[in-house]
Amino acid sequence: MIKRDLIMLKLFMIAACLGHIVCGVTDCMMAYSKSGRFDFSDSKDPEKMKQVFSEMPLRQIELATLVGIFALFAAAPGYLSLSMWIAQYSKTAGNICFIASLFFIVLIVTHHGFCGAVEWFFIRFGRTDEAMAAIMEYFKKTMIMAVAYVGLLVFAIVFFVFVAFGKTDLPRWTAVFNTFPIFLVLAPTRIPAKGNIANAVMFLGMSFLL
Repeated sequence: MIKRDLIMLKLFMIAACLGHIVCGVTDCMMAYSKSGRFDFSDSKDPEKMKQVFSEMPLRQIELATLVGIFALFAAAPGYLSLSMWIAQYSKTAGNICFIASLFFIVLIVTHHGFCGAVEWFFIRFGRTDEAMAAIMEYFKKTMIMAVAYVGLLVFAIVFFVFVAFGKTDLPRWTAVFNTFPIFLVLAPTRIPAKGNIANAVMFLGMSFLL
């Protein structure tokens, strides 16, 4: 890989890291308000939902939705360029990662937008029982977009296996800088935006190691 291409690759890694950090912040903006933290389990309790979103400004949801979408697009070149880097060692693996990356980015952007829309309409229409019923129906019918994480899982596992089994020029220990093992460590904790943190750490590590 020539020096110019390597510099571009590192820049894409940094952009992806920053994109996931910003996206993590927007996820927190959607989940936290002065009146508490929203958890998906709260959707089974209408009164808890009303309380959590009672002091959530519409502007906060709007910013979180729009900024999060742009942040995810900023992360996209990181996934695609890593896929092309893997293709140097295996075209098949590189193509799998490339397709998985596209699958993840396109659907996760849509999912992020839908989540923002659900919260916005719930607040905008007064957090009534009717609004609750409508947004839950909408959310359940569009939940299929969460399959985006299948794309991320495929990408992370293929990348992890190639590095861990010495199929690339990177030392095997650098496989720890991967979404898959980092997320497994974070999963039991109460830290918010675990997925974004795991992805950000992966890209930050790759920006130094590649």
